[in-house]
Amino acid sequence: MAWLNYHHLLYFWTVARSGTIAAASKELHLSQPTISTQLKTLEDSLGIKLFARQGRRLVLTELGRTTFRYSDEIFRLGRELQEAVTRGAAGKSVRFTVGVADVIPKLIAERLLQPAFEQVAELQLQVHEGPLPQLLGQLAVHELDVVLSDVPAGSDIKVRAFSHALGESGATFFARDDKAQALKRGFPKSLDGAPALLPAQATSVRRQLEQWFDKVGVRPKVIGEFDDSALAQTFGHRGLGFFVAPTAIEQAVIKQYDVTAIGRTDEVKERFYAISVERRLRHPAVVAVAESARNELFG
Repeated sequence: MAWLNYHHLLYFWTVARSGTIAAASKELHLSQPTISTQLKTLEDSLGIKLFARQGRRLVLTELGRTTFRYSDEIFRLGRELQEAVTRGAAGKSVRFTVGVADVIPKLIAERLLQPAFEQVAELQLQVHEGPLPQLLGQLAVHELDVVLSDVPAGSDIKVRAFSHALGESGATFFARDDKAQALKRGFPKSLDGAPALLPAQATSVRRQLEQWFDKVGVRPKVIGEFDDSALAQTFGHRGLGFFVAPTAIEQAVIKQYDVTAIGRTDEVKERFYAISVERRLRHPAVVAVAESARNELFG
C-alpha cells in the first residue's frame, strides 16, 4: 500500500494557497529549494503534475485543484481533531472563533452571536473584527471557525468557501427626538438637505441608499461617513444628523441610543452571511447562530 506523506501535502497546500514558493517559504520557515524538492517528490509519488507555471506564479493544474480540495478538507479535519482532543482534555470548554466584518453593525453581531451562548454549554468565544479579505485569509488557514459578513465570499478567493445566508433586513432611519418630528413629516422627502451620517462609500448598503435617494428624489447633506456603524449611531444620538440601521434591530437601536425612528424602507436591504470552509455547518455554535438568525432575528 502506498502511503501519503502529509508533510509533503502540507507544503503543497501552503504553496497552493499563497501562490508562490517564496510566500510559502516564509510561512513554513523553510528554504525555497527544500519546498521545491518536496513538491517534486509529492508529484512523483502521485504520478501527476500539480502545478503549471505562469510567469512567476504557480497555478494549479486540474488534478492539482482536485488535490487541493482534498488537502483542504484533510487539514480542516485535522484541526477539528485537535480541538476535539483539547476539549476532551480540558473537560468541557468549546472554543468558538469568529471573524466579524467591520461593516457589520455591532448590535447585529451581538444578536447573531448571543444564541451560541444559550445553546452551547461552556462556550469560549473569540471575536476578531476586520476587513472581509483579511478575515477570509484567516478562515483559509483555519484560524477562524466562521466569518460573519454583509456580502457572500467572492469567487476570487483561493480557498474553497461557502456562504450560508442568514437573512436580510430592510432599513430604518433614525434621529434624535428633537430632530425627529420634523423629519418624520413628509418622509422621505424630508431627508432632502438634512444632515446625514451614512455608511462608507464602499459598502453595499451605501450603494443601495444612494440609488434609493435618487429614486425618491432627495439629496441629504452628508456630514459623516463611517465604516463603524456604532460610531454613526453615537453621533446620531448627539443630534448631528440622521442615520440608518437594519429594521431587525430597530427597537434595540431606539433603546440604546435614545433616538426615534423617522421612517422605513424595504427597498434598501442589508443581507448577512456566515462564511465557512464547510458546505454543511457542523460546529454547534455556528449551527446555533444560523438557526436563530433564520428563525428569529430575520424570521
